[in-house]
Amino acid sequence: MSTIILGVDIGSTKICAIIAQKDNTGIKILGAGIAKSQGVKKGIITNIELASRSIKHAINDAKRVAGTHFDRVIVSMSGAYTKSVDSYGVVNIPNNEIGITEINRVMQMADHNSNIPNEYEKLHILPYNFKVDDHENIDDPLGMNGSRLEVQVHIITVLKSSLNNLKKAVKSASLDIDNIVLNAYASSIAVLNEDEKELGVATIDLGGATSNVAIHLGNSIRYNDFLGVGSNNITNDLSMALHTPINAAERVKIENGSLKLNSNEIINLPAIGDEGSSHEVSLEIVTNVIYARVEETLLIIAQSIKDSGFKDQLGGGIVLTGGMTRLEGIRDLATAVFNNMPVRLARPIESGVDGMFDTLKGPEYSTSLGLIFYAAGKFTPYEMDSNRKLRYKDETIEPSKNIQDIIAHEQDNSNSTLVDDLDINNLGTKESHDPDYDLIIGKDQGMKTGIKKFWNRITQLF
Repeated sequence: MSTIILGVDIGSTKICAIIAQKDNTGIKILGAGIAKSQGVKKGIITNIELASRSIKHAINDAKRVAGTHFDRVIVSMSGAYTKSVDSYGVVNIPNNEIGITEINRVMQMADHNSNIPNEYEKLHILPYNFKVDDHENIDDPLGMNGSRLEVQVHIITVLKSSLNNLKKAVKSASLDIDNIVLNAYASSIAVLNEDEKELGVATIDLGGATSNVAIHLGNSIRYNDFLGVGSNNITNDLSMALHTPINAAERVKIENGSLKLNSNEIINLPAIGDEGSSHEVSLEIVTNVIYARVEETLLIIAQSIKDSGFKDQLGGGIVLTGGMTRLEGIRDLATAVFNNMPVRLARPIESGVDGMFDTLKGPEYSTSLGLIFYAAGKFTPYEMDSNRKLRYKDETIEPSKNIQDIIAHEQDNSNSTLVDDLDINNLGTKESHDPDYDLIIGKDQGMKTGIKKFWNRITQLF
């Protein structure tokens, strides 16, 4: 059985929607749509109606190319106004064998023990260290014997108002969200290999209006940060320094953008306020303006990584992705800024992906493809997702419309955190709606309530 996934990356410069099919053979890209972002500034929804319109445009284009509907919807969330905390949980193991239920219990305990401000909502709960009895640094406790299970987790939270505005914009585009994923997390999934994660690595996504950082140690994120600066700032700097309109400055950045001085060639640019006149500008000035902005951005990020306390643990170095990495010479500059740490320029991993469009192979689509990979199960071995449900590496991701899914859906509405070996995380979107669903849950309310009570009593045994 296959699942059709829609990933929607809501960026400040573009909205990218990708439709892909996940089955036992891997991932196949079916369609993609890209729209200019409106109503979004520096990662934050500033106009719900405009943002919704851009989202609809991108999705409609993707659907036309794919020729199919979708079962699951995964949406990106900007790192703006996010906060991260660490927490700890411990539970006893009555039968001395650790299963999914026990891992779920200890994760819930860590969730319960966390101290989160009321105005923030949990987005990801990521375990970075399991301990079974006196054995620490357990990668995967599933199936192990022990009497006590402990876990340390990294919790990523987001401002409730920002999250609610994102949900409203997506809902206005006639979508029901299954999961929301931090964009830096999605980018990391798309570009990192297992060796880099194990050694410790910082992923830096240099986007159009924002830059995001995520530090991986082992199999989990340990630190994330956000900077409201991107390649659009280079365009603005060029516009002001060269006294030329924004569109002309953007064209110069794309055609002549470099961090290396290649020539003293003179180019003609239109003047601001007078399209009929032009003036001459040396490419040396263009290079100097771009260099100054990129260097400043990387220096701020380098300081953030230093402040994280994990700088000395980054054996895998720095991985740069995002549209700004197309600038010639950025790797050399980054190597100098990060004190000769290993620096790699990364594009989305294509292994195991069929039908990858040439357009999507660029570094600016790392987050978009990372959303697809996340929905396909390429996340950390265990995590509590944006719905506060346990995701784990061996779960079945295919959507199911059986009665157990319906009960689980009702449990979700009453804030239950039950986890089963089946995938009960979603029932599809309006696009893939099953008429039998309405028949089952709507025709006989009494039967639904009886089944729900019976299921609650059964789950108490576990």
